[in-house]
Amino acid sequence: MDHITTAGTASATAKTPLYRQLYFWVLTAIVVGILVGWLAPAVGIAMEPIGTTFVNSMKMLIGPIVFLTIVGGIASVADLKKVGMTGLKALTYFQVGTILAMIFGLVAINLFRLGDGVNADADSIKTSDSAAKLIDAGQNQEWWQFLTKIIPDSIVAPFVNGNILQVIFIAVVFGIALNAMGKVGAPVLDGVQRLTGVMFKILGFIMKAAPIGAFGAMAYAVGKFGVSSLTSMGGLIALFYITSILFVVIVLGSIMAFLKLNIFTMIRHLKEEYMLILGTSTAEPALPGLMRKLEHAGVKKETVGLVVPTGYSFNLDGAAIYLSLAAVYIAQATNTELTIGQQLGLLAVMLLTSKGAAGVAGGGFIALTATLTTLGTIPAAGIMLIFGIDKFMSECRALVNFTGNAVATLFIAWWDGTLDADRARRVFKGETVEPMPSEDPIHLDEVTDVDDDLTEYGHHAPKHPSAEDPAPKHAADDPARSKDDRRPVYSETI
Repeated sequence: MDHITTAGTASATAKTPLYRQLYFWVLTAIVVGILVGWLAPAVGIAMEPIGTTFVNSMKMLIGPIVFLTIVGGIASVADLKKVGMTGLKALTYFQVGTILAMIFGLVAINLFRLGDGVNADADSIKTSDSAAKLIDAGQNQEWWQFLTKIIPDSIVAPFVNGNILQVIFIAVVFGIALNAMGKVGAPVLDGVQRLTGVMFKILGFIMKAAPIGAFGAMAYAVGKFGVSSLTSMGGLIALFYITSILFVVIVLGSIMAFLKLNIFTMIRHLKEEYMLILGTSTAEPALPGLMRKLEHAGVKKETVGLVVPTGYSFNLDGAAIYLSLAAVYIAQATNTELTIGQQLGLLAVMLLTSKGAAGVAGGGFIALTATLTTLGTIPAAGIMLIFGIDKFMSECRALVNFTGNAVATLFIAWWDGTLDADRARRVFKGETVEPMPSEDPIHLDEVTDVDDDLTEYGHHAPKHPSAEDPAPKHAADDPARSKDDRRPVYSETI
């Protein structure tokens, strides 16, 4: 394949039948899964191993991909101060974004006050065993624990436990050390880049099973939880979805407009990742695809490698909306009056407790319980009022979190002065573009397409070195090579 195309191009659509595109099969699988779970709940529940197996197979790659991408990005730059500034800018943006998302949730629930009239007695609320464990974990959760727990007990534990924050910590330290090694570390950096190619090749294999995984996950969710919760608390679910949509369109859309980009074309460009999130109810499987597509859209590799994984733990816009909305709903439902000052205090506490539960199973409820316990005015047992409908809101949380991280990465790249907005605009529209000079020769179609022959996504390097290509030079021997680029020169493509 010697031509370059991106998702959404007319040529790709003409050459690639709909039935050979990944998002079509994932969407079909979601619809079939809903029907199976609704019409045959027992069969749907039996599909749980299919969904969990696929999600687990994706999660096993997240740690290595995040580690290798961050190490490769940091070790390749000449000025480490730029990496540090990028990290500080990202954390600042994340906090501002979280505050705006929480304000949206607070405004929505105060305007519509859906908890009024519930009149729940906190002392008589019964908690299930699974909820009790989350409540207990939240009550013992301190706001500062995410700082102390970022350092792992061993260097392999984060990869085993799937703790992304700890993986990021190890990757940053390793990348800085490798960068400091200079020419001596070049072979290691070369190996890191090649291992990255291997990880994405494995990811391409697993992505072939995405429709099956989405079917299993959706069939189980509908079969297990049914639709009764939708009818009993449909108002709260609808309010959360509408608030989230408004946040994406107004806040994130405004940021994209400031960058002279269109959020809707970006969403269309990432449609495969959205389908994957919708089917599995988690944003983690879509992380690798987001990183590759943003890099192809003109964001520097080191920016993508640092901002996207960190955002998965710190920039959770959907979860922020959910936390503020749910906390005040519980207060209204239990007749707990909250002043404006107390609600602002609630927001301040959430900024800290939400970070403490990042990457933890049931982290949303743990963060909510930790917030209510810290505040001391809202009964923590009240989370049982929304425990049954949490599953129906998890997809929306994940979709908003994912969108927020995509926008955050583009904004941080602009803040660093490295965003090629014209290229991003063309890529999002589906126009043909040349590959970025810094892109690894890894085929995006192998990550997100059903067929290896499809060219819908990609930046494609020749699979075999051309006979006309000059002999590769070592980095130290190439005078034309930029001093800011420490990436190794390959003797062959990956």
